[in-house]
Amino acid sequence: MRANYHDKCKSADQRSSAVTVSILAYDEKSGTFGGAAMTGSLCVGGWVLRGGAESGLSASQGTAPSTLWGEDVLEKMKTGMSAGDAVAQVTDPDTGRAHRQLAAIDLHGDTGHFTGEMSVPVCGALEGPGVVVSGNMLADWSVIAAVRDTYLSTKGAMPDRLMAALVAGARAGGDSRGLLSAALLVASRAVTPLTLRIDRSAKPLEDLADLLAAARAEPYHGWTRVVPTLDDPYRAPDLVEPEALPLPRDGDGVA
Repeated sequence: MRANYHDKCKSADQRSSAVTVSILAYDEKSGTFGGAAMTGSLCVGGWVLRGGAESGLSASQGTAPSTLWGEDVLEKMKTGMSAGDAVAQVTDPDTGRAHRQLAAIDLHGDTGHFTGEMSVPVCGALEGPGVVVSGNMLADWSVIAAVRDTYLSTKGAMPDRLMAALVAGARAGGDSRGLLSAALLVASRAVTPLTLRIDRSAKPLEDLADLLAAARAEPYHGWTRVVPTLDDPYRAPDLVEPEALPLPRDGDGVA
């Protein structure tokens, strides 16, 4: 399990920036990708997490995060490029890379990451089998380790493992300013994507857990089982058994 830790990260004058801890993972048995993030600033889901089952996932963050990095690394991995090579090709030409972080997980579950030397400490990344965790401005390096290790030791569905990892990271110290937003992204070819975001809250992890529970409840959950997926792009309500797949009431579950 490799680490990328910068003990010379710049510390004083960037404490107001949007920083985060993120995790990207792939479960080979189920073919499921998952990502989660939390931060002490607004809208971590929109800034950090991107991707899907056709490309893998990316997490772009830092004191001056580049959403372009997040998109560009996905495009490269979609062609079959490894996460490590894709991250290197995206980050190397950027003259502002010292202020940014990027992590990626590719279609084979391999990972890559980059942490710029001007990132705010505690900062860096840890990898494990099918998982990469990145962070900056953390209260302690143990935060990243707690996120990674909890994900790897937790059994169950991808969303549950990711939520457990975020909670463990928060308990270990999380963002040194406290938390304000959190997000979850789960994707596979067989099911509809799950994208949940808490953009501003005094208790974003609790709210994210509540939103996940609502997404798993009926009638919303039944509705997600009759809309198209990558493996079943023409799926529709009249093509499945209605007694097994309850549809939403009027006004519920409309995307």
